Amino acid sequence: MLDRDETRSATRAGAGGFELHGFCRSLYPIARSITGPGVRETLAHVARHVPLEIHEVASGTPVLDWHVPEEWSIRAATIRSLSGEVLVDFAAHSLHVMGYSVPVSGVFSREALAAHVHTLPERPGIIPYRTGYYARDWGFCMAHETWERMRDAEYRVEIDSTLAPGSLTYGEAFFPGEEEGEVLVSAHVCHPSLANDNLSGIAVATALGIAAREAGARRRLGLRLLFVPATIGTIAWLARNEARLGAIRAGLVLTCLGDTGPFHYKRSRQGTALVDRAVAHVLGGGETPHALLPFTPDGYDERQYCSPGFDLPVGCLMRGVHGRFPEYHTSEDNCDFITQAALERSLAVAQAALDVIDGDVTWVRTDGRGEPQLGRRGLYRAISGQTTSAAASQMDLMWFLNLADGAHSLLDMAERAGVPFARLQAAARLAEAAGLVARVTVSDEFIGDTPLGAKDFPHA
Repeated sequence: MLDRDETRSATRAGAGGFELHGFCRSLYPIARSITGPGVRETLAHVARHVPLEIHEVASGTPVLDWHVPEEWSIRAATIRSLSGEVLVDFAAHSLHVMGYSVPVSGVFSREALAAHVHTLPERPGIIPYRTGYYARDWGFCMAHETWERMRDAEYRVEIDSTLAPGSLTYGEAFFPGEEEGEVLVSAHVCHPSLANDNLSGIAVATALGIAAREAGARRRLGLRLLFVPATIGTIAWLARNEARLGAIRAGLVLTCLGDTGPFHYKRSRQGTALVDRAVAHVLGGGETPHALLPFTPDGYDERQYCSPGFDLPVGCLMRGVHGRFPEYHTSEDNCDFITQAALERSLAVAQAALDVIDGDVTWVRTDGRGEPQLGRRGLYRAISGQTTSAAASQMDLMWFLNLADGAHSLLDMAERAGVPFARLQAAARLAEAAGLVARVTVSDEFIGDTPLGAKDFPHA
């Protein structure tokens, strides 16, 4: 449950003056792939705002069932007429060359070239995005209308690229919390010149990192940000960090957050994990158009985090769903397709979900027998006249005091009472300050084999 005031507040707190759309524009021209200088340049931009640790994993390194591929870099690529006219130029748009194209230099007949040309005949004015990571092939992507105009018998083709042993690069930032356990936020950094499906997730994740840096140690749980090449980068990170995956309490994959469509949240494989409930709560209440989607083993890197051997509580937050909006993986997914307002709203939703996860603690009344007398503790005065969504009403306080039995977390309470999480959290602060409740620590949640319940209340 997130209203417009909370959107503006979360944006100010999370962005710290960071201009989301401008950041996307600065990253848009960079020629990214799953390895190579484009990824490093992108991470260098992120590192200006977030304290990133850069990791390099050597080509050939076994990572789970995969091996890190050779590193690819590209400097130039053109198709020219034999008279020298440039018809297709990688310098004009990084989508023009199929990702991981091997080097090429020579004259090709139009018929031979056709086997290496990718277009969308049904959408003749746009450039598709194609890759061939493990194909040992080459190709050009262009508008179909461009290809239709190319009627010469032969063309000169040049791709100045390198495919050789090197490394895969990813960036990681960790902000510790007061307790053990952490929340994972992951964004992929491997798509060239795709604003929504790539840059929007990077921008929102960067803004979350800025907010975490500015908050200092004011977190219960640690926050880990990953900027990784899709699939192989995530698999490499999982392979290198398997021993500490048990610390992950919740996680979000961020992507496609800059378009103006409704939010979509794809649940984790577990389906009812804390992250699933937190995002559903933030998006609920009728003010934010959204859809909650079941887990499926396709899409983005949530399918790696949720693979059966890990089954981590990681969902995917997005607006447009992969493959379901017409701009997807085409040159129409540019910086004009995304908006500053949409990015800010997405940041606010992501930040609110992280706040719910971080604040979802359990409380127990110091004396659960009957209602406490609120008047002599000044609690009626503390809540009178407060109307903001982050302030507790009298009923919020009554709900909190009734459900503070050691068995209900704050999110449990918010769901049952049907009120925003922040209001139950405000009620908890008031009750704690009045000495009416004590927080249940992780070690206190079970007494013997029995969860702490009403019969276990300590008496004042």
